[in-house]
Amino acid sequence: MNQFERIAFQASDGHACDLLRLRRDTPATKTPVLLVHGAGVRANIFNPPTKKNIVTMLAENGYDVWLENWRASIDLPPNEWDLDQVALNDHPAAVKKIVGVTGAKNIKAIIHCQGSTSFMISASLGLLPEVDLIISNAVSLHPVVPRYSRVKLKVFVPVVKLLFKYLNPQWGLSAPTWREKMLRWIVKGTHFEDDTLVGKFVSFTYGAGFPALWQMENIDAATRDWIQQEFAAVPLTFFDHMKKCVANGALVPFHADNRLPSDYVSGFKSTARIVLFAGELNHCFKAESQQRTFEHFDRLKPKYHGLYILKGYSHLDVFLGKNAHEDVFPLMLKELNNP
Repeated sequence: MNQFERIAFQASDGHACDLLRLRRDTPATKTPVLLVHGAGVRANIFNPPTKKNIVTMLAENGYDVWLENWRASIDLPPNEWDLDQVALNDHPAAVKKIVGVTGAKNIKAIIHCQGSTSFMISASLGLLPEVDLIISNAVSLHPVVPRYSRVKLKVFVPVVKLLFKYLNPQWGLSAPTWREKMLRWIVKGTHFEDDTLVGKFVSFTYGAGFPALWQMENIDAATRDWIQQEFAAVPLTFFDHMKKCVANGALVPFHADNRLPSDYVSGFKSTARIVLFAGELNHCFKAESQQRTFEHFDRLKPKYHGLYILKGYSHLDVFLGKNAHEDVFPLMLKELNNP
């Protein structure tokens, strides 16, 4: 089992976050790699009980592995955040902390979902000059969602906000009040996939699939049970920001702010090479999301960036899949090792 050292850091606005650094028996021989989780989970999402997870494979290949718990992490107190706050404050501070501890001049990053969108905003603003390679999964600059997800963002979120500030898949295990019990009843009545009730709550909360974030055939029994502890509170403020970005077709600021441009696509300031991954069967963000972002970067610098569309994979099973160590991680390592 992988063991980590927990290293606290403060975001630029003072928010308390932390990093997990993999403990190694022998010193790393390669650069630090930062893994950035999505919304409503935590850094541990990259450490499932599969045969070989991404953390293990990075370590075996000599990398100094770091996992970021930014303000969306369920290891931290729940808070209402948007992508702009995270991009301005969390990721730049995390990168600076890693550089300060290790003395590395440059690092690489593997980013997922809303960790990816927010990290890409940081990169667009020129706040991550130390990062020379970004491997992004699921979505980055151009969020494209299924039609049902658009309906959920427009209709479901405003209704839910009348009763809740957060949604929490842990209510599948324990619903504390009548409101959470009512929502659990709705989940039971609308999701019939062969998943745990927490897993069904995850699908109810995110995306448009049954299930939404993984293909059940890609998840082994141990990981299916483990997932139940890896999802918790996500603020509805995030969904409001994503609704605005989806309607625009690309990432834009949530509120007017003189520190921010009108959009995050034009004027992208990072010089990092960008490699994009997308599950062909993703029911949270369609693979078209990453295709659009790749086409944008490829126009700017042809044949420099990369794109992989993964057959048989969805959203999070790119990292949690029982065969990801054979199908996915070698592709990521090839890009990390590409000079």
